[in-house]
Amino acid sequence: MTEHMVDVAVVGAGPAGLSCAIEAQKAGLSAAVFEQGSLLDAMRRFPTSLVWFSTPELLEIGGVPFVTATVRPTRVDVLNYYQKVTRLHNLDVRAHDAVQTITPSGGAFSLRMASGAACRAANVVVATGYFDTPNRLDVPGEDLPHVSHYYDEPYRYFGDEVAVVGGRNSAVEAALDLYRHGVRVTLIHRGARLSDGVKYWILPDIENRIKAGEITAAFGATVRRIEPDVVTVTDAAGERRIRARFVFVLVGFRPDVDRMRAFGIDVDPDTLAPRHDPATFETGVPGLYVAGSVVAGRFNNRIFVENGRLHGGAIVRAIMARSGKTP
Repeated sequence: MTEHMVDVAVVGAGPAGLSCAIEAQKAGLSAAVFEQGSLLDAMRRFPTSLVWFSTPELLEIGGVPFVTATVRPTRVDVLNYYQKVTRLHNLDVRAHDAVQTITPSGGAFSLRMASGAACRAANVVVATGYFDTPNRLDVPGEDLPHVSHYYDEPYRYFGDEVAVVGGRNSAVEAALDLYRHGVRVTLIHRGARLSDGVKYWILPDIENRIKAGEITAAFGATVRRIEPDVVTVTDAAGERRIRARFVFVLVGFRPDVDRMRAFGIDVDPDTLAPRHDPATFETGVPGLYVAGSVVAGRFNNRIFVENGRLHGGAIVRAIMARSGKTP
């Protein structure tokens, strides 16, 4: 099979991956972006009513202005913007075909996709994020059909009893959204109080809803098992059962470590971060780079779109310097 050759292959079609491809094109390099899901697949699966805290200019890539009618862009605004950027820059995005292997070969890399398609690249950037790998409780019943590790919207659950497991932003925001749409919510968290990382403008809201009894909180509670209609927890008082027809386990995400290692990237076992040069984002494999939130490992609250979008410039400068070219 003949393999198409590009200067830069990007694995992951989120903002960081798209920015890498744009920066490569600006430097006169050919680039292709490979994505196992849709363009912006993680953002597409964000809660439907999500509003970004960032202002639009902090999300811009490729020199394309991000203009919105409101100060804070919505999920739909953001999706439309990055689709527009992809069209304006005529990016070569190959969606719905997962990269299965990345193999050094003859001074370049050979990429093989799930469909059987192949590509050769002088350089590869892995910008796969972490949204596909939710943290798990590893308790019986976690894989039952009424349990989800992703929150979408509240309307399906009107009038029902729902348990939300977690104490950080995603869990708190889901609990508040459900409550405001007629759902009886119990927030279950193993800590004695909510995480210190909860956004400062959300914290008073959730605390007041709990104080008023509008949202039930089970602090210091560890989930032991999930059954239809019931979540069993243990706390200081012993074991107890919490009624819930639906359960959201929202305890964060982590990078797909197995996938990175399969790509040849060395991963720190403690932080789950890929080992890389912080100045160039190059891994221990020459020509193989990482970009975006995957760089931070399990500390994914350190890299957002706002700073991950800047990784592409550093990576392309490193590629050009290695090749002795000037952008």
